[in-house]
Amino acid sequence: MNNRLHDVLTGHNGNYILPFFWQHGEEESVLREEIARIQESSIGAFCVESRPHPDFCGPRWWHDMDIIMDEARKRSMRVWVLDDRAFPTGSANHWIRDKYPELARIFLAERHMDVVGPQPGASILLSRWLKEGDRIVAVLACRRVDYAGAVDGNPVDLSARIAGDLLHWDIPAGYWRIFFIVETVHDGGWKDFINPLDPKSCRVLIDAVYETHYQRYGADFGKTFAGFFSDEPFMGNSTGYYDCSIGRKRMVLPWRRDLLPLLDAQFGAPSLLALPGLWHDIGARTWSVRYAFMELVTRLYGESFCNQLGAWCEKHGVEYIGHIVEDNGAHARLGMSAGHFFRSMWGQHMSGLDVVLWQLRPGFDRHRFISAGEFGDGEFYHYELGKLGASLGHIDPKKKGRTICEVYGAYGWAEGVRLMKWITDHMLVRGVNWFVPHAFSPREFPDPDCPPHFFARGHNPQFRYFRVLMEYANRICHLLNGGRHVASAAVLYHAEMEWSGDYMPVKQPMRVLMQAQFDADIVPADVLCDASVAEGTLEIAAESYPCLIVPWSQRLPRRVLEAVRLHADRGLRIAFVNSLPQGSGEGVDASEVLGYLAHSPHVAIVPLEKLAEQLDAWGMRDVRIGAQEPYLRCYHYMHGKGNIWMYFNEHPAAEVRTTAFVGTGAPLFCYDAFANALCSMESAKDGNTRKFALNLAPGEAMIVTDSSDGTATAGPLLHWSMLNAGAPAAIDTWRISIKAAVPGSEFAHFRDMRELANLCHPSMLPDFSGTIRYEATLQMESKPEGRIWLDLGAVGETAEVWINGHHAGVRISGPYIFDITEVLAQRENRLRIDVTNTLGYRQKDDLSKFHPLDSVGLIGPVMIRTLA
Repeated sequence: MNNRLHDVLTGHNGNYILPFFWQHGEEESVLREEIARIQESSIGAFCVESRPHPDFCGPRWWHDMDIIMDEARKRSMRVWVLDDRAFPTGSANHWIRDKYPELARIFLAERHMDVVGPQPGASILLSRWLKEGDRIVAVLACRRVDYAGAVDGNPVDLSARIAGDLLHWDIPAGYWRIFFIVETVHDGGWKDFINPLDPKSCRVLIDAVYETHYQRYGADFGKTFAGFFSDEPFMGNSTGYYDCSIGRKRMVLPWRRDLLPLLDAQFGAPSLLALPGLWHDIGARTWSVRYAFMELVTRLYGESFCNQLGAWCEKHGVEYIGHIVEDNGAHARLGMSAGHFFRSMWGQHMSGLDVVLWQLRPGFDRHRFISAGEFGDGEFYHYELGKLGASLGHIDPKKKGRTICEVYGAYGWAEGVRLMKWITDHMLVRGVNWFVPHAFSPREFPDPDCPPHFFARGHNPQFRYFRVLMEYANRICHLLNGGRHVASAAVLYHAEMEWSGDYMPVKQPMRVLMQAQFDADIVPADVLCDASVAEGTLEIAAESYPCLIVPWSQRLPRRVLEAVRLHADRGLRIAFVNSLPQGSGEGVDASEVLGYLAHSPHVAIVPLEKLAEQLDAWGMRDVRIGAQEPYLRCYHYMHGKGNIWMYFNEHPAAEVRTTAFVGTGAPLFCYDAFANALCSMESAKDGNTRKFALNLAPGEAMIVTDSSDGTATAGPLLHWSMLNAGAPAAIDTWRISIKAAVPGSEFAHFRDMRELANLCHPSMLPDFSGTIRYEATLQMESKPEGRIWLDLGAVGETAEVWINGHHAGVRISGPYIFDITEVLAQRENRLRIDVTNTLGYRQKDDLSKFHPLDSVGLIGPVMIRTLA
């Protein structure tokens, strides 16, 4: 049997969960109780978040941390610390503001005016274009060439014509735009933050936070103290989250004082006269200077910030994790993100991402939608985000295949464990295998700060079922760690394409592939250029990719084009989506290599929607199914020669009913991560392939493996799809009692009902949050032969069942079906069903307005079902 499968079946799986634990300065007993509640949830670690704390790295902070570390040691739990006084990482606990203001971030700005000539002897007020502390980098004049504002690429350098407060210039005939290029501290975002391009500035964060924690808890480093978590560090040149794409938004740009000569080297020529191209169309050199700038600043960010912090942590025996802002494609842009997903997190020890604020919603996979974070791009969140994070975890050996995701946060009290389970499966099936649930808050209820909160000082009625979800997640994470993922393709990351002109984001080819059950990793140009090809397969770290997909773009870096040609020469299949690029991002001639690629036998130009067909024609398919199922996701993972396949039906309402084919000749087993049981399952062998019925309810996941010692712990698989249509349960009257989500409350009789209904109706319980208990007598004319199942139908939203006083199980999501064979009596049976909803109906918080509140109670129909 696979060692990891044996681990989970014997209860020895590891911990892969570290929820945020918010600090406000609570008293000792509250801190210790909250840690107990975290461990009670089958979680073995947590991440201490300082954001709400009044005294980060001050006496009260160390007082509270001493308590936290003491309690964690007693419980053999691990502690991570969010690495700044507040979100986002970058203030260095105000050391930049208070101690090192000269190391604060600075920006490059352009301001311009339009003039018309001839005007001999003209003088222009200079000071009115400057702000306090500005330093002039250059003053340049360009001829206007069109109505919209484009200028020619041959500027006149006027910098030497400055005298005091005036710029003197004999303006030639025609329309001109004068650019004032200045170094400034104004107009960016988040004043008094570190400059992520400057290693000295970034070192201040280490001295202010990392070193101070090491001085106090150094003996715990690598033991109880696990490491540090950066939360959304960023370039900070704009407060915009999504639209800060170079050349597409007017904004100041990240800068440091020695950047110009570095840009010259990157640009391959003096760059001063091309600087207006960072904001305006200057003709042929427009995109080449933008590409050079982004190449430079994203590399500097990685070296100065992320790599430096990661190296410090490694030297001190701990790990460095976290994530940047990825939202709606921001990961390849400036502003509130870091310009390049892979470079910005290469120094971390796990890959990382987050999904909060209703950004990920079942069914919204192709549309923009209103969310708590302004808007959500469904295609991005469903087809790009999770794979982006998991891909970095796969291709960087330092990360050991690990990708962590911050989940559940700021969805409001409308979010319950059912939606949390869907989000968890969504990430697991994409390769995410560590989680940061958001959040445990010890503040007195109700804490308005980004609910839901899992314990909520005893007010969350679903807290007792949160443990069920965490045990489920930990078990599957254990199975999906420590091995190797199997992919059919690598897709080239689009950052350099975006910096070089028009482009296709990776979400588009990823959508086509994932809807056809092709798994792929997203690979950056840096890694692609250094990768090797053996026997027509791209080899990166422990991963192998039999083909490469290049999304459409106007331009690709010359180095990437050369690498693609080399890989094609070595037999790698390469698909350019829609067409080849027109040229190189650097602006150098690439006609020879493009011509070569156009005639290579290993290169195909494929329309986007035909991409899956092309991979099928090349024989790249790893997982096959019988009929097209666009909402079925698959993930193939290997430990040695043993295989694990995870399937997930992401559709919120429709079932998946198909046949699956997997490449193994061994018998198949189904692993039930809720019951922690391995079941044998029926499959047919065809050579080295097995086929089996794959039937998944909406939101249902299934783990299939060929790893076993030949025995199953729970007998043959009994799945809801194998049951007959069923007969209505013989119940005359339901006695309904309710228990409000208030600590210390008890059940009280509500009413008796003959017919089940949604209890949120205005005449019943429109504001109720808590547990609804249904008690009834279930009459049986005779006990059916074989196994018997109770099907509750629709439930809002968790269900726990007892028959004749015997516990029959818990379901936190559909299908709500319970095996009652062993506890069902011959004639008359006492039935009790506890249904628990969320706090959404009671709290009605602002974050809950973005999603319909689920139905309340037991909706039914309740059926008795047997094997068909």
